[in-house]
Amino acid sequence: MKKLLVFILNNEEYLEEVLEAYVEAGITGSTILDSEGMGRFLAYEVPLFEGFKDFMKGNRPYNKTILSVVKDIEVVKRAKELVDEVVGGLDQPGSGIMFTVPVDWVAGLLDEKDEV
Repeated sequence: MKKLLVFILNNEEYLEEVLEAYVEAGITGSTILDSEGMGRFLAYEVPLFEGFKDFMKGNRPYNKTILSVVKDIEVVKRAKELVDEVVGGLDQPGSGIMFTVPVDWVAGLLDEKDEV
């Protein structure tokens, strides 16, 4: 079953290396979104939470969210291994978050036929 692989990369400096890791893992297409964490938004945009700015020091204000439809779990496992090498391990605080969501239907992929 296909998966939607979601990776929220906290350090934008690693984006190119992460995408290279994706290609090496067999992921040939992704969508990259600019994103922002809730803590940063609250601290800087909601006056009630302005005191959170002290806790945000050193945290990166913006993220990149990478969305990819992958064909199987083996591709996900390989991508995770390679991304771990790039970011120093997803088990490290502030490196990023990676997860999958099952995809039961997809249209528009070049290598797939529409199936319902």
